[in-house]
Amino acid sequence: MPEPPRDGMQDGNPTATTDLGSAGRSAGRGGLAVLGAKVFFLVVGFAQQPLLRMVVGLHDFGALAQALVVANTVNNVVVSSATQGVSRAVAGAKGREQLAFRSTLKVHILLAFAVAGLVAGAAPVYARFEHAQDVAPPLGVLAGVAFCYGVYAPLIGALNGTRQFGRQALLDVTFAILRTAGMLGVGWAFVSRNRSGVLGTTVGWLAAAVAIIPIAVGALPRFDRTSTTSTAPTTRRYLAVLGPIAGAQLFTNLLMQIDLALLGRFLSERPAESALTAGGARDAVKVWVAIYKECQTFAFLPYQLLFSVTLVLFPMLARATAEDNRTAVSAYVARGGRLAAIFCGLLVSVIVAIPAPLLTFAYGAADASRGADVLRTMVLGQGAFAMLGVATTVLAGIRSERAAALITFLAVIGVGATCYGFVPGAPSGHAQLLRSAQASACAMAVALVAAGAVVRSRAGAFVPVLTMVRVSIATASCAAAGLLVPPVGRVLVPGLALAVAALYAGVLVTTRELGRADLVTIRSVARGPK
Repeated sequence: MPEPPRDGMQDGNPTATTDLGSAGRSAGRGGLAVLGAKVFFLVVGFAQQPLLRMVVGLHDFGALAQALVVANTVNNVVVSSATQGVSRAVAGAKGREQLAFRSTLKVHILLAFAVAGLVAGAAPVYARFEHAQDVAPPLGVLAGVAFCYGVYAPLIGALNGTRQFGRQALLDVTFAILRTAGMLGVGWAFVSRNRSGVLGTTVGWLAAAVAIIPIAVGALPRFDRTSTTSTAPTTRRYLAVLGPIAGAQLFTNLLMQIDLALLGRFLSERPAESALTAGGARDAVKVWVAIYKECQTFAFLPYQLLFSVTLVLFPMLARATAEDNRTAVSAYVARGGRLAAIFCGLLVSVIVAIPAPLLTFAYGAADASRGADVLRTMVLGQGAFAMLGVATTVLAGIRSERAAALITFLAVIGVGATCYGFVPGAPSGHAQLLRSAQASACAMAVALVAAGAVVRSRAGAFVPVLTMVRVSIATASCAAAGLLVPPVGRVLVPGLALAVAALYAGVLVTTRELGRADLVTIRSVARGPK
């Protein structure tokens, strides 16, 4: 994580450097813990997707992907907004953290009931939109998952706001294991009894979501009880803060899902050209949706990794903003943006260089032949989306939530408009997948440019220009090298990915983006303050 400014003279306080420096190193160690948990989460999530496909079959995997369009959008909004909202309230409640947590938790429990009801009510409407009535029952179960997330996320926000990053990381790991075991185990049980594998996986997910709540309650920090006479944040004031955060997160997550939702509809509207399997048009749609979802398994990796950066960056920005320390805000944003760009570029470079081997490794050569070029385009767009997520988190951290929401709303409109303009006219199947990825990538790139300009104007910094240039050169070098890679077996794919990563790092070292100072910073963060 970025370190604070070093001059130590903000607001005439000569000790500011020491205090902020200690906070920066502490948050850095917490960032490493959360990052480690996120890496574990990514590994488990990566393994979960091909295992789910193996358990429920390709067709049900496609149907599950359509159901998850709604569930993932809602869950991500609930988790992100609740985590950030409670984190901000707790971090800014000096001496009255306990009251801040209790008052915000009550709000989120009521919101959890409302969100679950909306998901249940929207299930049949969405099924009709997709021409896929088989996704309605699983969505009914996923309404229960949304409720559990609405209770669980504020608990994570309390840990984040009090900088209990180690406990937060442990909960990440625990929930990843529970969710994967539940989805695979119950899904397999349903399939073995000739019942819907899609419904079984959602029931297993619900069981895991219920189980994690008491575990999270047990991990809550002990708040200072001397503040019980302080005034708690009012519900109206908290909702005024939470609303823009949730709006920004809603539009951000729609960017992740809208192309898949529209793709399912477009494929279903051309049944004569889609009926390529013995099961008819609906089965063919599920196959192509499954291929697109398989590509997303890899394309979403940059965003999922960078989410750990935002979890640590947000409370630090909130604290610096509350103290009106613009120099600290600028320093946090610049150094956090640089690290985010480097990590994002690493994952994008590996995926864009060897999309076919990666898909073959996870899903087999047949699916790789239909999705490699789709993945290559998709990951470029998702790389832009990952950095857009960092930018909107920065805007939320400096109390510019409305600007973040507006940018992402316009991006959603852009993706929807370009998909409606270019996808339906393409031949049904692979061509529609490719055009969906292209439309999404273009809209996200434009949104990132706009978001970066706004962040620079309001925070004074974002990703340094030289870092963007060097990361782009490294990514292009890896993509060019990937064109020379011959087909390889699954056993060689991990080594090939490491070779591409080494090439990426080598280019950054050669261009002097990475150096000894970075290594010293990492070691200092790992050791902690003396």
